[in-house]
Amino acid sequence: MQRDPAALKAALADLEQRNLKRTRRLMPRDDLVNFCSNDYLGLSSHPEVVHAFAAAAARFGVGSGASHLVTGHGIEHEALEAELAAFTGRERALVYSTGYMANLGVIGALSDQKSLLVSDKLNHASLIDGCRLAGGDVRRYRHGDTAHAAELLGAADPTSDTRLLITDGVFSMDGDVAPLADLAGVARAANAWLVVDDAHALGVLGATGRGTCELFGLGAAEVPVLVGTFGKAFGTFGAFVAGEADLIEYLVQKSRTYIFTTALPPAIAAATRAALAVSQKETWRRGKVAALAQRFRAGVEARGEAARLSPPSTSGTVTPIQPVILGDETRALAVSKALEMQGFLVTAIRPPTVPAGTARLRVTFSAAHDESQVDALVDALAVALRA
Repeated sequence: MQRDPAALKAALADLEQRNLKRTRRLMPRDDLVNFCSNDYLGLSSHPEVVHAFAAAAARFGVGSGASHLVTGHGIEHEALEAELAAFTGRERALVYSTGYMANLGVIGALSDQKSLLVSDKLNHASLIDGCRLAGGDVRRYRHGDTAHAAELLGAADPTSDTRLLITDGVFSMDGDVAPLADLAGVARAANAWLVVDDAHALGVLGATGRGTCELFGLGAAEVPVLVGTFGKAFGTFGAFVAGEADLIEYLVQKSRTYIFTTALPPAIAAATRAALAVSQKETWRRGKVAALAQRFRAGVEARGEAARLSPPSTSGTVTPIQPVILGDETRALAVSKALEMQGFLVTAIRPPTVPAGTARLRVTFSAAHDESQVDALVDALAVALRA
């Protein structure tokens, strides 16, 4: 972008003209039922989580004061990492300040300019940027296509002694589940690190909420690099990487986004510990959110709009993310606005977040919703789609 006010104005006007300009909205909106949050288990306002946050803030203050490797690493961080390691079945875990930083940090630490990085075409932006910034040979395989992933890994330059196969566990804009068992086999055959960002699965998928690894019966040997976040099902903020002890120690030494940033506030770590405990104690939350998502799908299908839903995952798993594909950006904005007029907040998702021609409503479900709200959303959507 040129350093020219006219150029900036023209670029912004172009986004506006193409219905691609993003806007922020002030929250909360008590007059709207929110169906686009990532608070899948409804834990962001859970009394135990809020109390843990307040108590830790009163004890430790608001900020951590420094990076983890200076004076920012406290007892709440240490305890959270131990509990995350146990939860994920890994030897160690490392807490990062954001999910974006975790993905950039782990990919950057494990790769260099001679590395081969094979990534699903619909991976989250943080994984895409992590690959770009690593500077290696980046190749993108067709979404969910394990044969294509294997082909790209197999065609690697013999000098690429480091290979990474990178995928989301649940894809954030489509809600489908990666074919993780097959990808694990591909990675093993190619002697590649399998890096899985399970941000949208941990807490909600698997018999005990341990995400896609549990769903497919995979352990640390099959998925050596597991990334998770706290801002989705656990309702707080931050992220982590879990793996074998030597991997985590290597990240402590080499991951720039861990080393060169202020540590997560201790109160956030304490709140996340409480959220993790609640998620294991109040197991009904996982079942409820899955049932609500299935109820929504059934309602939309009953009204003749099944073609607008993403196809179910090959695993048959229903996730809290249920997009309604509308195609055109103008149409997506109009339906979103029509829903808002009926009391529902469902954000329109447009390119470049999703591919051109696939603008959509990203409908998400939470254990804080009830069946009557889901039914009312289905009715409102039917009205909005006819408008």
